[in-house]
Parts: sequence; structure tokens; C-alpha cells
Amino acid sequence: MREILAITRALADENRLRALACLRIGELCVCQIIELLGLAASTVSRHLWILRQAGLIEGRKEGRWMYYRLAGPDAPPAARAAIDWLMTVLPSEKRIAEDARRLKLILKVEPEVLCCNQREGISCCPAPEAAGGRITRRSRP
Repeated sequence: MREILAITRALADENRLRALACLRIGELCVCQIIELLGLAASTVSRHLWILRQAGLIEGRKEGRWMYYRLAGPDAPPAARAAIDWLMTVLPSEKRIAEDARRLKLILKVEPEVLCCNQREGISCCPAPEAAGGRITRRSRP
């Protein structure tokens, strides 16, 4: 029962669903996920930790870089079923389609550049509502 509760809690957040959806293309560096979600690194790390605890994603560290991917076939059956269901229903969501378009731009930028830009508060790709393809400063509330 705990496994199912962890999965349902993990899925009860739009940003975690967006992170899961972007991982359907394969493994991503955490800086790429941060750029896509437009959230603080600590917030994204917390979301990824929750998804990992639920068995929905796997992570690996390579040097100073952290990479995440959807859990593989050896994931617990409930997690695997949740992933399979989500990958069927999420692509039809408007926000997920916008994220997919934006992720294509993000993937053109080297992770090292993303990381440096994030430390300086610069976004490589404007939010969907922003005009043009120029580099913009992130707005901090």
C-alpha cells in the first residue's frame, strides 16, 4: 500500500508530471529539467527526489552532473503501470506539447552552458509566452 501511496502523491503535482513527460525522450541532465520547468534548482531537485522515491524515475551521477530517466522494466509493477498510463495520456495535454517544443530548443544548448546560465539567472530559451528566441533573464519573485 505504501508504494501506491508514494506513486499517487508523486503524481499529484503538475511540475512532477511535466518532468516525467519530458523524460519520455530519454535521459536528461537535471539542468535541462530545471530549464524546462523554470523553477529553482532546489525545487526541481525536491520534485525529482519525490519521483525517485516513488520508483518512477532513476538517476545516475556522472562527475558533477546528475542525469535522470524514466524507471526501466525492472521498476516495481505499480510504478511501471503508472508510467505506461502517463505516457499514453500526457502527450495529449497542451502544456506537455508546449514543453516538448521548448525541450527541443533546450537540447540544442550544452548542459555546461545551461548550468552556467542558470547560476547567473539567464534562460537559454524564453518561456512559451515570451516573444522571440533571445536569451532572457529569469524573473525572480
